[in-house]
Amino acid sequence: MQNLQRQTETFGFDTEQVSLNALDGYVLNGVIYSPTIVTIKAKIILASATGVPQGFYRRFSEYMTQYGYQVLTFDYRGVGASSPKNLKGFEMSYLDWGKLDLAGAIDYFADEQLPLFVVGHSYGGQALGLTPNHAKVTAMYCFGTGAGWHGYMPLKERLKVQVIWNIVFPPIVAATGYLPWSKFNMGADLPRGVYQQWRKWCKNPTYFFSDPEQAALKDLYAQVKVPIYAVAALDDDWALPNSRHAFMQHYQNAEMHYIDITANRLGLKQIGHMGYFRQGSEAIWDQLLHTFDQLIYD
Repeated sequence: MQNLQRQTETFGFDTEQVSLNALDGYVLNGVIYSPTIVTIKAKIILASATGVPQGFYRRFSEYMTQYGYQVLTFDYRGVGASSPKNLKGFEMSYLDWGKLDLAGAIDYFADEQLPLFVVGHSYGGQALGLTPNHAKVTAMYCFGTGAGWHGYMPLKERLKVQVIWNIVFPPIVAATGYLPWSKFNMGADLPRGVYQQWRKWCKNPTYFFSDPEQAALKDLYAQVKVPIYAVAALDDDWALPNSRHAFMQHYQNAEMHYIDITANRLGLKQIGHMGYFRQGSEAIWDQLLHTFDQLIYD
């Protein structure tokens, strides 16, 4: 590990910027949030959504430290702090984020003395099944993970997504060599390979499990046996329960828990696809904490 910078906070945690290696040696940049007042009782790896820089998860990570959890956030290759200066010509597979990057984070952060949890957001919940070392993980809690097919979305969102995928993005990517996601206020820019595979797989109700070139993935996901808690907000148009089930069913040998939440019941105005981790979502995070504490102490 290379320590790049340390910043000490005054209310119970500190942060450390680190670099770590993916399984193929690609250098990823991350941040470790560590409690300083309470003892570390477990570790959490935050597996991000597509194109969402790790800084988006800062509030969540800080909150977890109050309860004894040490948290690692990191950017996948081609995203944020792990991106080259120019994405044009940067070649990678969308699957690399799980097979190589999350897997590298698991090897880096795993500790035989402490439980290790993965908290996944959208793609992050898909990524665990791609890792060869998922047995090192105690459990996964994921938010907004679904199959991505427009047919699972409400009509308005369905039409919007089809226009973006089929009319707006293709000429832009052809001209730039990457997807300038940031220009649409949707996150960090994405490598061309991520865009091409994502667009292709989102045309199928069961996502990449419908792709003949990815036939081995069904057996790969069937190997995962850790408990999984899959949360869907009922106002999350991108990953409603039917979309969630279409993907998560492939974790067929995992102990699966499906959890539906609503904004009103949690005292929130809305959740949507990004609200799981926005400031003010402590009611959602408390449910996660309760689950993790039960797994640690029961």
